[in-house]
Amino acid sequence: MDRADIVDQAFRNRVARGDFPIGAAPSGPLSSKQALAIFKAQCQSRNLDRRSRKMQAAGQGYYTIGSSGHEGMAAVAAALRPDDMAFLHYRDGAFQTMRSAQVSGIDPVRDMLLSFATAMDDPISGGRHKVLGSKPLNIPPQTSTIASHLPKAVGAAYSIGLAKRHAPQHQTLANDGIVMCSFGDASSNHSTAQGAINSACWTSYQSAPLPLLFVCEDNGIGISTRTPKGWVAANYAHKPGLAYFSANGLDLFETFRVTQAAADYVRHQKKPAFLHLSLVRLYGHAGSDVQQSYLQKQVFEDWEADDPLLHSARLLIEYGAARPDDILAMYQHAEDHCTTIAQQVVTRPHLQTGEQVMASLIPPTRACAEINPIHPDARQAAFGSDFKLMASPQPMSRLLNWALTDLMLQHREIILMGEDVGRKGGVYGVTQKLQDRFGADRIIDTLLDEQSILGLAIGLAHNGFVPMPEIQFLAYLHNAEDQLRGEAATLPFFSNGQFSNPMVLRIAGLGYQKGFGGHFHNDNSLAVLRDIPGIIIACPSRGDDAAMMLRECVRLAHEEQRVVVFVEPIALYPMRDLITDKDGGWMAQYPAPDQRIGLGHVGVDGDGPLAILTYGNGRYLSTQAVTDLAADGISARVIDMRWLAPLPINGILEALQGAKKVLIVDECRTTGSQSEALMAMLQEQTSLAHARIAALDSFVATGPAYAATMPSRSSIAAAARALWNDV
Repeated sequence: MDRADIVDQAFRNRVARGDFPIGAAPSGPLSSKQALAIFKAQCQSRNLDRRSRKMQAAGQGYYTIGSSGHEGMAAVAAALRPDDMAFLHYRDGAFQTMRSAQVSGIDPVRDMLLSFATAMDDPISGGRHKVLGSKPLNIPPQTSTIASHLPKAVGAAYSIGLAKRHAPQHQTLANDGIVMCSFGDASSNHSTAQGAINSACWTSYQSAPLPLLFVCEDNGIGISTRTPKGWVAANYAHKPGLAYFSANGLDLFETFRVTQAAADYVRHQKKPAFLHLSLVRLYGHAGSDVQQSYLQKQVFEDWEADDPLLHSARLLIEYGAARPDDILAMYQHAEDHCTTIAQQVVTRPHLQTGEQVMASLIPPTRACAEINPIHPDARQAAFGSDFKLMASPQPMSRLLNWALTDLMLQHREIILMGEDVGRKGGVYGVTQKLQDRFGADRIIDTLLDEQSILGLAIGLAHNGFVPMPEIQFLAYLHNAEDQLRGEAATLPFFSNGQFSNPMVLRIAGLGYQKGFGGHFHNDNSLAVLRDIPGIIIACPSRGDDAAMMLRECVRLAHEEQRVVVFVEPIALYPMRDLITDKDGGWMAQYPAPDQRIGLGHVGVDGDGPLAILTYGNGRYLSTQAVTDLAADGISARVIDMRWLAPLPINGILEALQGAKKVLIVDECRTTGSQSEALMAMLQEQTSLAHARIAALDSFVATGPAYAATMPSRSSIAAAARALWNDV
């Protein structure tokens, strides 16, 4: 017999005979009406869990990780405001059913059953996944996350204070709001949770406003691994800058009272708090989990005997809010309602085609106010001594700095954050003087934690900002890549386009740095980014292109709500000369602030019949190689893709008009490189002879061999000659 049915029958029998678990008497500010509303939400959540299992057994439902045992979260929801953004643990069905009662026009039973059935009518994901979440309830959707939502909760909380000083056009969170983020005791051990909570403490310790309530739902087990008794309290009760509250999550009165106190502290002190709730897990981890295979039967039977609904029933009866038959009637009504609605939702249509599934990968555009023109005097004052340099050609690093300055003058929503971006001005000086120009509020020196940097960006975007986080080196992204793959890129997908977290992520990367840092500072692979659905990858090759492409990236984030990765080739930051010493051939003048290069527009130098298709450092080296080829009578053109994802196929094909042969030059490692997709595209869509030269499948060395594994001027010229002379 399903444990859910065993627990259901035990609840009915024990309430009928007045057999309740022992606990404290009801105490606190809850009225009878409020307590009954919480119990109603608990009953709805419990019966939604039971119904999900029956739907799955009938082949009509697709998710059975339930919330049973965690019904105390209904009291947490009752103690918060419905405009307090909530990033939920996957066992928080009771939180959502309770919050639904606080907002008119929401039927949590229908909404959640539609999600269980993956119906296209599912109001949050459109049938793409079973997720807790709701736009009107201010609950961004979460799947079965293991702490990956904590960094963005820190960012969202930080955004509230920031918005008071720099109100974004698309602000969504109240100035006196707080952010709630819940997770399990097992998840609290995850490095992402540890990093996010440390980031919150680090921020609070410096007295920066951070109205954030962490809620740890401690049921004592993570799937099959028990949490040591007392571990959560020992780990979190005495952290600097973090207030600690604890409550018996089985007692709705105590949970409401303590949550209210914790929320009041967070709201008024603008400091984070950690609310530790003691709960039980019923039915195992999920419907497929056979808990008796790793737990003694007595263990989970003891949990079932401590059923939170039995505690709630006892408390309501002792409080005089209900009689036993009232309790059973409310419980039965919840089951009947779930049963009736389930019969309806299983008839609703599902997604059928790839196009339907992918429809929400790209968020919708949003209305944006026109950019206010910056008075020339104000602009000149902001640039200071740099203003007089604009008439002369400059390297990429300086042109990027100027582009950032103009963008931040135009868009008050832009916030830069990262390691050493402020006072130091970045490792390569790209953000020099920006903190002086715009203040530490908008140019944020973060702690050294890439997950926290990206989480800050995602959270700020939830409140209408256009964040521009910087990852100091491409290899450092791997510490935090799930914040892109599992959070930023999936948010519009799992919310059917209702939520978004646009950003422009700047990453200093790729190879060819002379004598600096080996593979951690010269990382020539973008494969980890290329296969994330929905994101845009840009890679400029010269300073003027970089400035104009960066403006387009900001437009894409601001207006089209896109997640954009802007890869800046480190070796080209200071590059001045092209062919001979001091020829200044790779410097450019700063483009006017209204000039930009649109998504998908490629660059073309020359019109020779041999086309060299490349990007980044490859354009620089190929341009050098073209002069060597010309000496051999070979006329070539260089096509700079600029945009690596989505691949600018139409732009490339147009740039290839009149070409006879194509050489792909890719500075990334052969396996997983852009050249793979380009070779396939040329084979499928053209009849042109083509070849490629890419980096070897190796890490980059330090010292004289720093470029030995990557294409060079001479190797590009040799490959071009071989292709051109191959008949």
